[in-house]
Amino acid sequence: MEWSDVRIFLAVLRSGSYGEAARRLGVSHPTIGRRIKVLEDEAGQALFRRTSDGLVLTDAGDGIVSAAEAMEQSALSMERRLLGNHERLEGILRIGCADWFAAYVLAPVFMALIGQHPAVVPEVIAGYRLSDLARRDVDIAFRIVPFTEPDVVQRRLMSMPYGLYGSPATLKQMADDPASVGLIVMNEAQSHFPDVAWMRDRFPGARLAFGSTSRSVQAQMCLRGAGLAVLPRPLGDATAGLLRVDAGEAPPSRDVWVGYHQDLKRMDRLRALIEIADAMLSTPDQAS
Repeated sequence: MEWSDVRIFLAVLRSGSYGEAARRLGVSHPTIGRRIKVLEDEAGQALFRRTSDGLVLTDAGDGIVSAAEAMEQSALSMERRLLGNHERLEGILRIGCADWFAAYVLAPVFMALIGQHPAVVPEVIAGYRLSDLARRDVDIAFRIVPFTEPDVVQRRLMSMPYGLYGSPATLKQMADDPASVGLIVMNEAQSHFPDVAWMRDRFPGARLAFGSTSRSVQAQMCLRGAGLAVLPRPLGDATAGLLRVDAGEAPPSRDVWVGYHQDLKRMDRLRALIEIADAMLSTPDQAS
């Protein structure tokens, strides 16, 4: 059984259809069907059956999932180790982080990396979902919560200050009728974030006006007068038209963590990015 076929088997399992598996793997729909048929011919029985909800595993298919995932882990480990031993500073470096962090914090770091190592190509995978470093969704990730995955090398990079912001129209509305001002916050799943609790404590009678997982979207809604928003200072201060509000005390800051899989510790382009980020961003008492 070849890894290329097992990889396709897992993609179909996780996506529930040949078409979506083909899209994820960047191959044609017929290729997916052909390789699954090869696996089924080798097994002598069907591995998937069609239902109204898509493809689901047969008992035979379910019986090989653990072995397929073990093969996947071995293949990914080999890939990471080969990449980690790459001696030349060239190639794509996949970086996972929030969009605002890439745009307003890491952009100067990326420019410095490109300036020093023109053959390195930073590729940002932006989003709020946590990337899987073991599966190499990304090579390195920046986020505001510590990493809990095994085999991840991590450290605190910096302390990110936050501020309270509003548009001129919102600030005038606050002066005229404080109770009418809305709050722009994270979505319900992130309602535990410290800045959400801080805003609720500061403005207990205020209505929730807008929610989003994207700080960039929050900033734009704040700019358009939807309400007050707590934003990372690099984003809020750089958004023309937003005013920082003195609320007596600043919203809670957040630590920014950087992490990568230990198999990539010898990847020179990754180390180069970390060194530049340390030099440009690290909070003094957190630098290593």
